[in-house]
Amino acid sequence: MTVPFLKPDLRVERIAAPLRQSVTESIRYAIALGHFTAGERLTERALCEMTGVSRTLVREALRQLESEGLIEVVPNRGPMVTRLSAEQAEGVYQVRIELEGLACQLFAEQATGQQRDALHEAFRNLKRSLKDTDPLARLRAKNHFYECLVEGAGNQALGDTLRLLNARIMLLRATSLRAPGRSTASLAELSEMMTALDEKNGKKARALAEHHVRNAAKAAVALLHAQPQTAPAKPARAAKRPAAAVGAR
Repeated sequence: MTVPFLKPDLRVERIAAPLRQSVTESIRYAIALGHFTAGERLTERALCEMTGVSRTLVREALRQLESEGLIEVVPNRGPMVTRLSAEQAEGVYQVRIELEGLACQLFAEQATGQQRDALHEAFRNLKRSLKDTDPLARLRAKNHFYECLVEGAGNQALGDTLRLLNARIMLLRATSLRAPGRSTASLAELSEMMTALDEKNGKKARALAEHHVRNAAKAAVALLHAQPQTAPAKPARAAKRPAAAVGAR
């Protein structure tokens, strides 16, 4: 899948993907990067200014994000960024442990040489992205790494299920990385996983993937428990530049 190019100000570039998909991705990334926070009200005007598209396209994007559980429409208030509780996060991570563990096992056992080369290139890009000052570039590199991993697993049902969870996974990924030292530890875990994949050791790769997700879960859930469960809603403002640093999860 081609990831839409997003300018630093998150305006949508009309290339590669269908325009509606690009608008949806732009808003999704803005939420994942912390431009719009949990409980924040999203106004069509602010989103139009951010993406540079019409209200019609913004409304279509909001409907898609609502179906993904990333936003919710509150009566008399309109669309707001969904607030994930620690308990909801734990549920997402429980599913991720199983799905990503399976993806790594399948990749190790049956990925082609071309798919292995693509994953190595994606991993190199992911490591380089940690030095990038643009958090959007880091997030795109990370997403591409997992796209390559799932593609090499060769299981369409697995890929479809992970894509349904992707919006919430991105939110939690950004949350876990706020924990001190998590980004460095995450990269070390992924390096070990890559070694197991190269060895074509499916069981080891699966165990390392599960260990990686469990560590991410500990970091994210601890931060969510520490956050207030309620906060006053505030209207969305136009996003300028990415504000939240994102590295390897």
